[in-house]
Amino acid sequence: MSAATSKGERRRGAILDIAEGILLESGHGELTMRAVAAAGNIRLGHLQYYFPNRADLVGAVLRRALDRSLQRLTPLLTEAESDGGAKDLVRLLLAEHDICSMRLYSELWALASRDETVAAAVREFYRAYQEQVAQVVRARRPELSADACAARARVFTAVLEGASLFRTGIAAEADAGSDAVLIDLAARLFDPA
Repeated sequence: MSAATSKGERRRGAILDIAEGILLESGHGELTMRAVAAAGNIRLGHLQYYFPNRADLVGAVLRRALDRSLQRLTPLLTEAESDGGAKDLVRLLLAEHDICSMRLYSELWALASRDETVAAAVREFYRAYQEQVAQVVRARRPELSADACAARARVFTAVLEGASLFRTGIAAEADAGSDAVLIDLAARLFDPA
C-alpha cells in the first residue's frame, strides 16, 4: 500500500469515526454531509471525494459497524462449535450488549426501515451471522436437518437481538432473573433438552 493510499484510508476512517459519533450522539436525522464536514473541520467537497453523498457515507458506517460485529462474534461462535456449553456461549454473546453498540444499531434499524440500501446491508449482516449460528447448531446437533438448524439460528438471533433492547437501558435494564431465563431459553436452541 502506498503512502498516499494509507493516508487516504486513515482519512476515510477518521471521517467514518466522525459520522458514527454524530449518529450515536445526535441520531440519524442529524447525520448530514455538512455536519460531518463541520465536525471534521474539512471542506464539503473534500468529504464528497471520499463519500459522494449521504447514502454512501451511511452505507460505509453501516458496513464498518457490521464488519466489526462479525469480527467480534466469529471467534465466539467458532469456539462454541466444539468447546464449552451452550449457556457459556449465550453468556459471552450477552456480554457483547453495550449501550453504545445498541444506540448505533437502533439508529441503523430505524434507517433500514426507510432506506432499502441500508436494509439490504442489515439483511446481509444477519444472513452471515445466522449462517454462523446455524453452523454451531449443526455441530452440536448433527441429527437436525439444515432447515431446522437455520430456523433455530434465526430464532436465536431474534431472541438475542430483541433482548439487547431490554438489557442496555433502551427498553429496560438487565437483571439477573431475566438473564437466567434468557440464557436457559437460548441455550436450548443449541443443545438437546
